[in-house]
Amino acid sequence: MKMNLRKLLEHIDFLEVHGKTDREIDSVEFDSRKIKKDSAFVAQRGLHADGHRFIPAALENGAAVIFCEELPKELPAGVTFVSVKNSGLVLGKLAAAFYGFPSKKMKVVGVTGTNGKTSIVTLLYRLFKQLGHNSGLISTISYMIDDKEDTATHTTPDALRIQQLMAQMVEAGCEYCFMEVSSHAVQQQRIEGIEFAGGVFTNITHDHLDYHKTFAAYIKAKKQFFDNLTESAFALTNIDDKNGRVMVQNTKAKVITYSNRALADYHCKVIETHFNGMMLNLTGREVWTRFVGKFNASNLLAVFAVAVNLNQDEDEVLTHLSNLEPVKGRFETVRSNDGKMGIVDYAHTPDALKNVLTAISGIRSGNEQVITVIGAGGDRDKTKRPEMTQEAIAGSDKVILTSDNPRTENPAQIIRDMETGIGAADNNKVISIENRREAIKTATLIAQPGDIILVAGKGHESYQEVNGVRHHFDDVEELKNCFGISE
Repeated sequence: MKMNLRKLLEHIDFLEVHGKTDREIDSVEFDSRKIKKDSAFVAQRGLHADGHRFIPAALENGAAVIFCEELPKELPAGVTFVSVKNSGLVLGKLAAAFYGFPSKKMKVVGVTGTNGKTSIVTLLYRLFKQLGHNSGLISTISYMIDDKEDTATHTTPDALRIQQLMAQMVEAGCEYCFMEVSSHAVQQQRIEGIEFAGGVFTNITHDHLDYHKTFAAYIKAKKQFFDNLTESAFALTNIDDKNGRVMVQNTKAKVITYSNRALADYHCKVIETHFNGMMLNLTGREVWTRFVGKFNASNLLAVFAVAVNLNQDEDEVLTHLSNLEPVKGRFETVRSNDGKMGIVDYAHTPDALKNVLTAISGIRSGNEQVITVIGAGGDRDKTKRPEMTQEAIAGSDKVILTSDNPRTENPAQIIRDMETGIGAADNNKVISIENRREAIKTATLIAQPGDIILVAGKGHESYQEVNGVRHHFDDVEELKNCFGISE
């Protein structure tokens, strides 16, 4: 793939150019190690490193063009230097132009919020595939180019990778792309250059304050996504969340509301619920689903609303909704031969944990115990650790505090942070077992037939990260082993 630099420059704002513009570019990169002859290098200022430091390496590897905020003192002959105000902003626009503006050739829907993003985009992808549309997916779990799967590295990948994926989707004949939009991605301008047909806001609760520092900054990052939507897009917002209307205050997009509790454009009521599913009333239409919990009812309502606003037939959508299965690691159930119920869920924020435990409470008969195994991730927001413990205690009969992904932190210290959330009256409800495998095993040994074991925090993840190394670890596998279930 080649593109003329002069054409690329038509799509970005730049300050000045040193060198010739009539030259062909073979690739756009922000990693100097990937630079080859006739590549363009974009020097970004990142969280941990400044790309300007790697300009010499990029030149050594054959870069023909350098985009940077600060020009080097010496400008080698034969290389074009483009001075820009914000290289992060430029990268997304450059990548979009280089790959032929793929988002304009599909309908792209972005979903943002603390909880529910992965479920909603994955269910939208599956629904539209069932409806007969080639579709793409960019999620925490995987990237899908129609039927071809690529391993996910981030909730929202970098701007260059997004445009590469979308170009591949267009080539594969995809009509739609459903993607998660994280607050990090908005703030780091990873979604620049994408034309969205719609945006969805799920909710916003305590998370990522290690990065955003304040809750106000976290809200602002999410809101920026909707502020940038165009008049031709729709903005679907959950008004059950107190910030639902705040998110769309300044958007140019058509505002649509959804709710489980209030009057809204799209509303939902749970009629009955069981461990294998629930009956919903979706905007006056009854439908049986294989999902459990009000949070899932909200997710399904959002999926329905998006589909209708993408001009899909309501009856067809409802029929296919009833056939959809939960996303891996989201309220995934495992039953033992003697009647114990295991549930694996990705809940890793206080609100998500509360939602799952509330869903369990709504189904249980009241005689069984709820035993929750929960940890907290290392190198992440420490302030939510005691809150996780408090939510686990409030919704469980017994709680086992354990490791999640300690990353580079001492797992024992993470657990000590979680233990600060234990009130004096609840000491007898909580035990701490650092080894996650032992913690899950202990929960299954404590449990009696009929009891419910919630293993929360890691969900779909098939690894545990300790000291920067990922070791194979799957909560569902561990539960099955403890229950004596063979595949």
